[in-house]
Amino acid sequence: MERRRFIQLGASAMLVLGTSRYVWALGDNKAQLRIIATTDVHSFLTDFDYYKDAPTEKFGFTRAASLIEQARKEVSNSILVDNGDLIQGNPIADYQAAVGAKQGKPHPAIQVYNAMKYDMGTLGNHEFNYGLDYLNEVIKQADYPIINANVVKIGTNEPMFRPYVIQEKDILDQAGNKQKIKIAYIGFTPPQVTVWDKANLAGKAESRDIIKTAQKYIPMLKGKGADIVIALAHTGPSDEPYHEGMENAAFHLADVKGIDAVIFGHSHRLFPNKEFEKSANTDIAKGTVKNVPESMAGYWANNISVIDLALVEKNGKWMVVDGSAALRPIYDVTAKKATVENHEKITALLQPVHEATRKFVAQPIGQANDNMYSYLALVQDDPTIQIVNQAQKAYTENVVKNLPELAGLPVLSAGAPFKAGGRKNDPTGFTEVDKGRLTFRNASDLYLYPNTLVVLKVNGAELKEWLECSAGMFKQIDINSDKPQFLLDWEGFRTYNYDVIDGVSYQFDITQPARYDGECKLINKNANRVVNLTFNGKPVDPKAEFLIATNNYRAYGNKFPGTGDAHIVFASPDENRQILANYISAESKSKGEVTPTADKNWRIAPIHSKVKLDIRFETSPTEKAAAFIKQNAQYPMQLVGKDEIGFAVYQIDLSK
Repeated sequence: MERRRFIQLGASAMLVLGTSRYVWALGDNKAQLRIIATTDVHSFLTDFDYYKDAPTEKFGFTRAASLIEQARKEVSNSILVDNGDLIQGNPIADYQAAVGAKQGKPHPAIQVYNAMKYDMGTLGNHEFNYGLDYLNEVIKQADYPIINANVVKIGTNEPMFRPYVIQEKDILDQAGNKQKIKIAYIGFTPPQVTVWDKANLAGKAESRDIIKTAQKYIPMLKGKGADIVIALAHTGPSDEPYHEGMENAAFHLADVKGIDAVIFGHSHRLFPNKEFEKSANTDIAKGTVKNVPESMAGYWANNISVIDLALVEKNGKWMVVDGSAALRPIYDVTAKKATVENHEKITALLQPVHEATRKFVAQPIGQANDNMYSYLALVQDDPTIQIVNQAQKAYTENVVKNLPELAGLPVLSAGAPFKAGGRKNDPTGFTEVDKGRLTFRNASDLYLYPNTLVVLKVNGAELKEWLECSAGMFKQIDINSDKPQFLLDWEGFRTYNYDVIDGVSYQFDITQPARYDGECKLINKNANRVVNLTFNGKPVDPKAEFLIATNNYRAYGNKFPGTGDAHIVFASPDENRQILANYISAESKSKGEVTPTADKNWRIAPIHSKVKLDIRFETSPTEKAAAFIKQNAQYPMQLVGKDEIGFAVYQIDLSK
């Protein structure tokens, strides 16, 4: 191939003819367009950890804003977009919902996005957590459009929000001449949102499949003259074959003809990243899926996405001929230092809400007589889950007094570790509540989400199956191997699905294969990990009835056995977190303090082997964690090192 058949497209992109997924059309005008994107910021707007009341360099939009400004200055043409899960998740968001909004203050996340001049945004699933009225008010505050195409009005196919926007943008071509291009944006959120937030959306909204919605709209966008189509897809990656209604459809959007770039998220992971190098059709070096540039920028503004598109004009029509994606982190984990300083303007803008949030979370709620750390939450009964279950159980027992049809049924409670290392990506991501004076900050650390309490009625057989689903957190242990075996299935299971059910006692036999996978799908029908399941010291009768207090996500999800509409007997308007705070206050007033010490109602069944087993698990690497583990470990444990991410690795003896 002759050198004259190579076309320079700028420092960040060179196209060798024939390599693009597009039919090559040689044109006179060439240009570049940079897409800068954020996702899953969750109102982590400042570089401050409100749970620890201390600054941090590892997250915060104030630092990401500096990266955004740098990325803009490097090119002539850029756009800035957000991929959702913006208005919920951080104490700043809690303050805004509880105080700021009622005082008529605009949402601080929207304030800073307006200041940064975002071009477009979409809705994540957590945008719906505070209800539609709250969400619609937030959308009105934005100086940029916020779109979604796959949530529709109940009983119709009419979009509840603007499904797409086509913007005409002035750009400079490589000769320095001004050109006009039409950029179309379309937004998606997981279709499960109408289940997860059923309390807010029932009777109002339905959801549609992401891929089918894209296939419906993309030809319309092209028909309306769009040169470039960008999907803002609040959905994660998956190597599963496509099926209608799938939660994580980002990689399958590359199959939708006409989409030129995909910004995705939801999974709080990174793409491009070596984690996905074995995924089909991905090019990690280039940041593409089936030659379509795609990117996912982590969470809490710890990264930004940068996608560079190469454009060519032919016969008055611009088209994308190549593209690449990359991530830019605010913190270098190898060098262990920040890559960028705070953006002065954004930091100053957020100062009032920062101080107000600190005061908000510092409100005292009571006293605790024991520490609540989640370092061992995945391997033994844990105080951070214990206190939540105690609160949910007490609340439900009080409710049941006024519901004669439920009187006399035993009340159980299900809670999960929300902060136990993230998704095997955050060695600092653990709940740390010291004994003594407790504030609302501590309640927020113990219960991260604005979920509401829901009560389910299940039988003993369903109770066992619920626990079997939780048992998928563990890998199967080979009793004949003396090689290192890791206990926790980080890749196949999310820690927030590891429900601990208080009020019964049980053990997990992890020499058995898992009965269910991480999505609670039956994979080994003859496997039974749950053993010695008892209530009040007696084996649980499969036909006996129980009440389980949980949250709306779990209850309406219909994923775990015993969940779904048919099992719901009471849906509270009260948030689990507020219920927790109220319980701490009530116990502190009546008894002087609350006792969160784990009651050890569950454990891993002793593993007996003829060979010496080397079983390991990962947890926090701090000295504080080491001291807690030394004092509170239910099994013999020994620190053996650190992994490449920074987690401490402990050897655990499960023979006793």
